[in-house]
Amino acid sequence: MQTRPITLTEHVIQQLRAEIADGIYPVGARLPTGKQLAERFGVSTSVIREVTEHLRSQGMIESRQGLGSTVRSRVSDAGFRLSGSVGADATDLAEIYELRLDLEGAAAAMAAQRRTDQDIARLGALLDALAAQLHDADHGVEPDIQFHIAIATATHNKYYLQLLQYLNLQLHHAVRTARLNSRRQPGLPEQVHGEHVAIFDAIRLGDAEQARLAAAAHLRNAAARLGLALRPIR
Repeated sequence: MQTRPITLTEHVIQQLRAEIADGIYPVGARLPTGKQLAERFGVSTSVIREVTEHLRSQGMIESRQGLGSTVRSRVSDAGFRLSGSVGADATDLAEIYELRLDLEGAAAAMAAQRRTDQDIARLGALLDALAAQLHDADHGVEPDIQFHIAIATATHNKYYLQLLQYLNLQLHHAVRTARLNSRRQPGLPEQVHGEHVAIFDAIRLGDAEQARLAAAAHLRNAAARLGLALRPIR
């Protein structure tokens, strides 16, 4: 996968976030005017408006009519977020897959211990939907994402659900890319489906360790299909 060049807006956001974090613009300090920032970075004032709106939404600055923008916090108060380039940057995506290995492996194990009949029915229905869309990269993306979210739901731990739901929805592009790659290689869609079935069977049978192993194997294989090199754990 090729690394996507960052946009002008992202470049300015990164620079200003770093300068605020480093105290170049301390809390309470006023940022330069939009015109001054535009001249400094060589961008349009519309780009600067996007930048300040982003920093404001993150709780790092506050803006008042006629007073400009003032630094409110050195760090974002928006909680855990993924970079906007996730799904396009291979390094970022590999690190997200490393995170998912532990999270989704543990979630699958927990789901095997806590799943209800309703959870099993939901996972089974999603498997059927995946089987029906085995060679359709576009329509198969949503049931693929929902299958992983349904595993998180089966943990009956709302925090696993919220975090894994966020991660999987943010990785929509990566899931679609993986399915496109699979469609181009004979037999690979069936292999991917078999990996999903293995996770489902372990959860249905209540085998926590096998569920963990099946989920980890699926994610490692998915990363490999995207051409991502996950670093070995020593």
